[in-house]
Amino acid sequence: MKRNFTFLFTLVFALVLLTACSGEKGASSDPEKSDNGNNGKSNEELTLTYASVTDAVGLSPILMNDSASANITDHVYEKLFERNPNTMEYEPVLAESYENPDENTWVIKLREGIKFHDGTPFNAEAVKYTFDKLRDPATAAPRASLLEPVDTITVKDEYTVEIKTKYPYGVFLASLAHTNAAIVSPTADQKQDLMNSPVGTGPFQFVSWVPGDQIVLKSNPEYWGGEPELKKVVFKVVPEVSTAISMLQAGEVQFLDNLPTEQMKRIESLKNVEVQKVDGTPVYYFTVNHAKKENQDPEFKKALASAIDRDAFVSKLNGLGFRSDSVVGPKVFGYQDSADKAGTPYDVENAKELVKKNGYDKRPLKLLTANRGNFQLMAEIVQSQLTEAGFNVSIESMEWAAFLDSARAGEYDLSFLSWSNITGDGSELFYPNFHGDNVGSSNRAQYSNAEFDKLVDSSRTTVDQNERQKFLNQANELMLKNDDVVVMYHGVVTVALNNDYTGLVLDPNGKWDLSKVTRK
Repeated sequence: MKRNFTFLFTLVFALVLLTACSGEKGASSDPEKSDNGNNGKSNEELTLTYASVTDAVGLSPILMNDSASANITDHVYEKLFERNPNTMEYEPVLAESYENPDENTWVIKLREGIKFHDGTPFNAEAVKYTFDKLRDPATAAPRASLLEPVDTITVKDEYTVEIKTKYPYGVFLASLAHTNAAIVSPTADQKQDLMNSPVGTGPFQFVSWVPGDQIVLKSNPEYWGGEPELKKVVFKVVPEVSTAISMLQAGEVQFLDNLPTEQMKRIESLKNVEVQKVDGTPVYYFTVNHAKKENQDPEFKKALASAIDRDAFVSKLNGLGFRSDSVVGPKVFGYQDSADKAGTPYDVENAKELVKKNGYDKRPLKLLTANRGNFQLMAEIVQSQLTEAGFNVSIESMEWAAFLDSARAGEYDLSFLSWSNITGDGSELFYPNFHGDNVGSSNRAQYSNAEFDKLVDSSRTTVDQNERQKFLNQANELMLKNDDVVVMYHGVVTVALNNDYTGLVLDPNGKWDLSKVTRK
């Protein structure tokens, strides 16, 4: 009896030991490894992984100018103001309030008691440091133009900054709400490279970056707005969209954005995913190269506009775009619904008559397009429509960077261009894209019209918002009347989020906020 008991005890002990050893080998006590978003149930270490088709370029808001980088910096840094995606009004964030003693003066009162992630204080000196560096020509900041009208920046006291502009600047709040106007830690900027190791005041702190693989953020326990329930965010580089969708289905990633038209049915069929769609600020348009004299012929532009059936194209977008002739979209300041149908209507017979009358069919035309997403689809459909009208059009397709360079240099006859409009302000659509000041740089349409420029300048140099609205509408109607562009569609911004999560805020400009995300 004693012998049997000893054997039984030994056997049970061995099984317990074996089970314990197996558990140590197959699991991890590291919460970062044991909870990859869907698998864990505790909000204490709640993780979300986002799949990005491209890696970030850099993580300093002063020096970067790409959406992949902005997705990270928007969670690490904060701006003085932010546009409310529901009301479209600009609301204080790091600022507490502001006043305009006169048209050229902005006195901004800052929130008190906020610290950067490195423990240094956020104050008026930090604002002055950031803005001075952003507008310093030696910095070569890609969006220095945001503060081009600024004349002086003065620290009045620890939490008050006075900014004087060279002229009344109606777009100022929109500029201060831009990603590139986020406030950096002066101490960190002088000590390290913020492009690789960012330090802001935001809800998330930088942890690590493995180039080409992933960037990791963690929640900021000292965040002035309250620590996020989401404790870890992984920005995972997944170059192939189809692979990213498979990872979303498998629960390996929990979040995608910019959902491709051709994959929408597949994504919407996933049972573990919720798709959000919001009518957005991006606009996609067809243009001639206005620098070429022959393209300034009014009947040439009229024939092109008459030949393009925008409705036929929009129907191919699976709900990811909507039709409006207006260059300024419904989610952008300056929009008037009277412009929705102000463009030249589709009339292929009229187009044929103009082509035959003027001999436009005898001139070969190069249609320049980017080789990605809807640009290629637009090119194929519009080439077919222009050919039906009698034009002789060939497509030249380029990868994105080369396309932008060629468009900037004016190496095309016809093209498709786009603008996301982060600020949501019509002046910040018209000025960079169509003002004569920017031909050869951001004005890739090579558009130059003195009457138009005067209207845009007026929209920028008054702080009376009703007056600004009037000038923007006049500029919009002028372009449409002259067929200077043909608006193909306005974008619908999209995200797909694992349905275990809730609280994601999606802005019409395509940006999103993870600070309120939690598990259902």
